[in-house]
Amino acid sequence: MSTAPLSLDLDDFDTEDVDVELVVFDMAGTTVTDDGLVERAFVLAAERCELADTADEVAEAIDFVRETMGQSKLDVFRELTDSEEAAVAATAEFEAAYGELVEQVGVTAIAGAADLFQELRDSGVKVALVTGFSRATQDTLIDSLGWNDLIDVSLCPAEAGRGRPYPDLPLTALLRTGASSVAAMVVVGDTASDMRSGLNAGAGLIVGVLTGTHDSDTLEEAGADVVIASVADLAELLGLREETIE
Repeated sequence: MSTAPLSLDLDDFDTEDVDVELVVFDMAGTTVTDDGLVERAFVLAAERCELADTADEVAEAIDFVRETMGQSKLDVFRELTDSEEAAVAATAEFEAAYGELVEQVGVTAIAGAADLFQELRDSGVKVALVTGFSRATQDTLIDSLGWNDLIDVSLCPAEAGRGRPYPDLPLTALLRTGASSVAAMVVVGDTASDMRSGLNAGAGLIVGVLTGTHDSDTLEEAGADVVIASVADLAELLGLREETIE
């Protein structure tokens, strides 16, 4: 389905058949403001692990990181290094660098995210947060934002089996929360990998948001049923209220 990139037209989407029990959200770029921290952390990790010798090699690696945004960071580094040991070491450096940057500049939520989580749970809908980060980094983000009491489950790739674009994260969230079927699950993210993960999991609705890495065309080509400006528009999309969160 095609929608205007910066507006939500409910005339293009029928919410009557959407019976939602679980919404699975990506974090960086979807519910958490990224501000380029992922790329900056990658550059630091590349420097510390000497992954690239020239500026051109660094640029090529960053392009690959953008292309694979949303996937397990370990899987990304497996493609960029020549051994499992090197991939593990680079991932550790990336996670450390990301944590340092978060400590330096702080972390902020996408506007309306916390209100949305509360509104979904008040409506009886379970909320899951999934990420390509490690458990330690995910916990740092959730704790910093004060979201522990607003979500039902959080998952990283190591806890689900495989990262995106595989279906493991949303399917594990479904099992953990006790949702009745994949048709009752909504997957929300800002990257093509998020969309493919939702598609592979058979999610009843796959929603792309434009607050992160990929544009509307990329998200739709990867499997998005609908693309909205941000998670602040999701409650309206699902028919929970008539107006979006300001």
